[in-house]
Amino acid sequence: MKKNSFLFKESEKYIPGGVNSPVRAFKAVGGTPVFISKAKGSKIYSVEGKAYIDYVCSWGPLILGHADKMVVNTIRKTAGDGTSFGAPTERELELAKLICESIPSMDLVRFVNSGTEAVMSAIRAARAFTAKDKIIKFNGCYHGHSDSVLSEAGSGLATFGVPSSPGVPLNTVKDTISLPYNDIIAFEKTIRKIHDKIACVIIEPVAGNMGLVLPKEGYLKKIRELTQKYKVVLIFDEVITGFRLSFGGVSGLFGIKPDLTCLGKIIGGGLPVGAYGGKEEIMKLIAPRGPVYQAGTLSGNPLAISAGIATLKKLKVKGFYEDLEKKGKLLEDGVRENLRKLNLGYTYNRLGSMSTLFFTNQVVNDYATAKSSDISFYAQYFNTMLKSGVYLPPSQFEVSFISGAHTYQDIEKTVKINYLALRGLKKK
Repeated sequence: MKKNSFLFKESEKYIPGGVNSPVRAFKAVGGTPVFISKAKGSKIYSVEGKAYIDYVCSWGPLILGHADKMVVNTIRKTAGDGTSFGAPTERELELAKLICESIPSMDLVRFVNSGTEAVMSAIRAARAFTAKDKIIKFNGCYHGHSDSVLSEAGSGLATFGVPSSPGVPLNTVKDTISLPYNDIIAFEKTIRKIHDKIACVIIEPVAGNMGLVLPKEGYLKKIRELTQKYKVVLIFDEVITGFRLSFGGVSGLFGIKPDLTCLGKIIGGGLPVGAYGGKEEIMKLIAPRGPVYQAGTLSGNPLAISAGIATLKKLKVKGFYEDLEKKGKLLEDGVRENLRKLNLGYTYNRLGSMSTLFFTNQVVNDYATAKSSDISFYAQYFNTMLKSGVYLPPSQFEVSFISGAHTYQDIEKTVKINYLALRGLKKK
């Protein structure tokens, strides 16, 4: 039997940091990454043979759980017909129709291969449509690793952005303005002042990349009103939330129609995928119909598209999201009761099947309050949960997910382990 430690050391010889996405390296929590050999339902299994109840779910896509029978059988059948054609398929049309019919603001949709591609392309379309360059994003929201969105806030309310990663040119992010999430006053002041230079506003309507942070009541509605008033394109980044919280998007939950929406994760059923779409007047600019160039050899890949169709069909079954809500509430009630028993004032944010336990006594409604969390406590908590058979995101600033495959017994077991892990926290 191979050991996690051996595989990680070997991987470091050939892969930067030993991983193909940074958070997998466990740098934020310490210890050795768990190498997964297989998964089924709500469980993942390490190369060392240990089973874990999985609350990462491949960072959100696996809303049906691991190796769902219908999805796997669909992928197998599709693969038998060919894995890639570089040509149109009927399956692309079927998934496009499903998405456009379920998201009220989606007139046209274009498939790509990742959330990063979707965001990059949506921003390009917005800039072409408005003939303006600047964009507004929000602190703590992550929109992939393309240059223009890898920026941090400058020193003033509406100053130029500064790169948040080496290798990102200053000139690339000088047109990116980063504002506090949930601060409508800062947003209104900024857009009123320089709206004639703003091409688009991009936001995670429910933020999932600083841990789970919910929009304040009326916040998204006000952003929509102001962007419409000043003729600025509004982009909802729903790479995480699309089809996670409801059949369609968060926009349906809040009754708000953005101009463009970015999707990913769930619409590929666990395979690499992304999509962007929205108003026809903007999307008709995309080549070959219009002059805005965007292309991809594997865009609309039949395997990912088929897996997405199979997943969305199962999500349409009556009662699916209601069951997820019951499981989410059971977990929330259990964790909150444990916090009460132990007299701990930590913050627990949840919406549907998404949640984050923040190790701070502050209400978490933006990046600054999320960063007030005690990450050393989270590291202790994570490792105790891991040793006890519960796999959580290896970072305080990520979201935990419940899938349809999680059982009520899984949740109840998790709550019991949660109590012991919280009780054992020790200050350094």
